Amino acid sequence: MTSQPSARRDVLVTLAALALLLLWDASGLDLPAARLFGSVQGFALRDHWWTATLLHEGGRVAAWVTLAAVTLALWRVPQPGQPARAQRARWLAVMLFCILAVPALKRFSPTSCPWDLVEFGGLASHLSHWRFGVVDGGSGRCFPSGHAVAAFGFLGMHFMWRGYSVRRARVWLAVVLVAGAVFGLAQLMRGAHYPSHTLWSAWLCWTVCVLASRLQGMAGDGIAQRVSAKPSTSAAGVVTEPS
Repeated sequence: MTSQPSARRDVLVTLAALALLLLWDASGLDLPAARLFGSVQGFALRDHWWTATLLHEGGRVAAWVTLAAVTLALWRVPQPGQPARAQRARWLAVMLFCILAVPALKRFSPTSCPWDLVEFGGLASHLSHWRFGVVDGGSGRCFPSGHAVAAFGFLGMHFMWRGYSVRRARVWLAVVLVAGAVFGLAQLMRGAHYPSHTLWSAWLCWTVCVLASRLQGMAGDGIAQRVSAKPSTSAAGVVTEPS
């Protein structure tokens, strides 16, 4: 095993990302970003084959295939220097939570998608997703991005591997971030989401993984303490107490 990154570093990265994300929200750049691809006629790439079929539908299929592969990997006997089966199972549960729970938040959101706005041919007004309880006149249920979680939901693979193989952990991190950015850009081009919707999905998945990593670390520390506290038996058969 390699040394685990410190919990302090995880917290600092999480808080720094949160600060940058709040700055993005405060900048009001979501709407200008949507205007790059939309007009009063709507979004020309909304139903284009490579945004709607390849990157949206195809991305969803790729996510379920990846999840199936990760699940099947549970049945393989771990090799030396690899996560134990129980650890794989715990991280699979974390990833399932991200994939299912984060998109479920959309059901409670009054924020509508860009393609619902009046200036893009819809009926809704543009309102910040921080305006809790305020209806924008559209269908809502658009924040945060559910499709981006098809990539960011697998951030758990980075956290699972980083204590065993730094290279593999970094590869997972790079692949997940790039895929999430591509999915987010495709949804922006389609008028399905603002950049902030994608960024918040990434931050939520990352934060869930940080919390899960910390909880698993605390559980591991507790097990180690219980084991070290047990009386040991010497070669002569004498029971000795821990110092």
